[in-house]
Amino acid sequence: MKKVQIKILDNGSYRVTGDVELIDVDGNVFQTKKAFSLCRCGLSSRKPFCDGSHKGKFASCVRAEKTIENGD
Repeated sequence: MKKVQIKILDNGSYRVTGDVELIDVDGNVFQTKKAFSLCRCGLSSRKPFCDGSHKGKFASCVRAEKTIENGD
């Protein structure tokens, strides 16, 4: 099985790809596709999904620490 990937986009959402189940605190399942974006700014009217409301209103560029395991 291929790993699920969550990519942190600069000044934007979390991009999720792969076979993943997204559930709320009560155990209810959200309908998703093989790739979808999760809101990270808190401005989306479609939470937990991103609707692009962050554009020009949210700034965050996150990078993982480079290690030997990451091939660096």
